[in-house]
Amino acid sequence: MRVVLASNNRGKLRELSAMLDALPLELAAQAEFGVDEAEETGTTFVENAIIKARHAARTCGLPAIADDSGLVVPALGGAPGVRSARYAGANADDAANRECLLHAMRALHGADRACHFVCVMVYLRHADDPLPLIASGTWHGRVLAAPQGEGGFGYDPVFGLEAVPGDGARSAAELPPAEKNRRSHRGQAVRALRTAIAAELGGAAAASD
Repeated sequence: MRVVLASNNRGKLRELSAMLDALPLELAAQAEFGVDEAEETGTTFVENAIIKARHAARTCGLPAIADDSGLVVPALGGAPGVRSARYAGANADDAANRECLLHAMRALHGADRACHFVCVMVYLRHADDPLPLIASGTWHGRVLAAPQGEGGFGYDPVFGLEAVPGDGARSAAELPPAEKNRRSHRGQAVRALRTAIAAELGGAAAASD
């Protein structure tokens, strides 16, 4: 079954494809269908994920998966939050967003640098699906003073892992992809969504036997 991913982010497509490979789905980025980005008018991660999924499903005529994710810093009143992808402006790239965050936090130290990634995943069977499957995940850490590592994308280079044995001062961008997928907010949300989709597909198959 072909499913459109309501994102043009190649890093996100790569991660999600790897984590959903056990399902009988072919995940394709919305860019393949010429779909533009939806206007994210919601004030919560759930609202924006549904907006993006409906936009892609309606345009492509296919089931859609969308996520809305971001970095939340309590000391900044929850920013960047739902504006994480455009924190430095509407057309900002990852590097600009990270620089904007580090500038905003330049006078914050210790516990004030605590943060967490949030991810909400949505699966719509069709554009007018009234009961989408929804899953979420949260990953706690701290904002580093400067970027570290070459992997990942987004805020990964400035997301310091929690102080647990063996982590030291690593960033999310320094984790091997498989470990990142196992630990991350997106990995948590995808696994929960994968379980829900698998149960539904299994039930549908059983009902058709």
